[in-house]
Amino acid sequence: MNFFRVPYLIQLIYWNKLWRGKDKNCVYLTFDDGPDDSTTPWVLELLQKEKIQATFFCLGNQMEKHPSIFKYIIEQGHAIGNHTYNHEKGNKTKSKDYLSSITKTDALMNSGLFRPPYGSITRTQVKKLKKLNKKIVMWSWISNDYNQRLDSKTIIKKAQSIRSRDILLFHNNKKSEKNLKDSLPQVIEIVKNKGLRFKTIID
Repeated sequence: MNFFRVPYLIQLIYWNKLWRGKDKNCVYLTFDDGPDDSTTPWVLELLQKEKIQATFFCLGNQMEKHPSIFKYIIEQGHAIGNHTYNHEKGNKTKSKDYLSSITKTDALMNSGLFRPPYGSITRTQVKKLKKLNKKIVMWSWISNDYNQRLDSKTIIKKAQSIRSRDILLFHNNKKSEKNLKDSLPQVIEIVKNKGLRFKTIID
């Protein structure tokens, strides 16, 4: 079963992470795992057309592969955040190695935002990141676009549940490309029809 909304109880239990934005008139569109040479340019073109700014949580290894695309994300006025270097899973990685991956990616960008891959991060890792003044950003609505067995029509249908202050999670990588391209334009339209605006997350 695919869950699109994070239960409010989970958000309360893990209160030391950011699950929702502050502006009640806005939602916060975010993208993980890029920059990618096929999906990211498409996303950037769509966002420019729709006059939307988003937040991109980037992988260090992808930034090194596609520096010009990463530079273009910034030039377009979008916000950026750290997503580790190699998409390490927090609870499967030694804290020393996890922090090293984040530090390696920090050397490639200037951002106080961090999103843990898979949403997985240990208490020790959280404490260490807080000492580095990192804002740990989660999400309240996830598209599940990476699930290639999922029909994009389901994503569009579930987008009707999007509410003000939601942090929306999509992915800009090859695995999510089909669902992303088939659903994102309609999701944007749904959000706009609700009278909500799009806003970036600030650190």
